[in-house]
Amino acid sequence: MHQITLKIDGMRCPMCEAHVCDAIRRALPQAKKVKASHRKGEASFLLEEEMDLSPIIAQIETTGYRILDQQSSPGKKSLFGR
Repeated sequence: MHQITLKIDGMRCPMCEAHVCDAIRRALPQAKKVKASHRKGEASFLLEEEMDLSPIIAQIETTGYRILDQQSSPGKKSLFGR
């Protein structure tokens, strides 16, 4: 699993968080544990394998938000190694 964190400019409220989460789910249906925080100015999700994040960045930016930074790190494995 890979933990992806996107720093996002423009989220101001919980509805903005919902828009960003919806954009992530549309662009990457395989994303798991999708969440966003307007207070932190970021969104995060898990992917099984590394992949090009250009489609998700484009999807979020078409909704009016701007990606400032992206980070990818190995996520934690579950108790059963999945």
